[in-house]
Amino acid sequence: MTDFALARRSEVPGSRLKLRRPDSDSGRPDLKRMEAAVREILLALSAAASYASRGIRVNVVAPGMVETPLTARLRSSPASAKASASMHALGRIGRPEEVAEGLAWLLGPSSAWVSGVVLPIDGGLARLRPPIIQGEIR
Repeated sequence: MTDFALARRSEVPGSRLKLRRPDSDSGRPDLKRMEAAVREILLALSAAASYASRGIRVNVVAPGMVETPLTARLRSSPASAKASASMHALGRIGRPEEVAEGLAWLLGPSSAWVSGVVLPIDGGLARLRPPIIQGEIR
């Protein structure tokens, strides 16, 4: 059962989160996967509107590349690690605790007035482009 189905059945106020790719709202060659990601975002925003009257908040978190076992292969060589870091405007790969802090905030009482947002925790990957310095990406 999806978390949205659980939200629909729940009468308990609170927060629900979805994770998505940070670039799912930009044009990419892998259109089928992108289409699925965009639909998931639309479902989350629809759920936010549908369940707000029950005190249920629904938000989406879009992490960039983070230092996890899932990304270890992409970071395994100095060249690929540098290329991956250079895609992020802040020039580095994220740390798991940075994403966790954003998740904790959205699930906690400090964000009680936040619903229906897509929060990129991605070092600028989705919306910002790193500068090109002397013909190279930084």
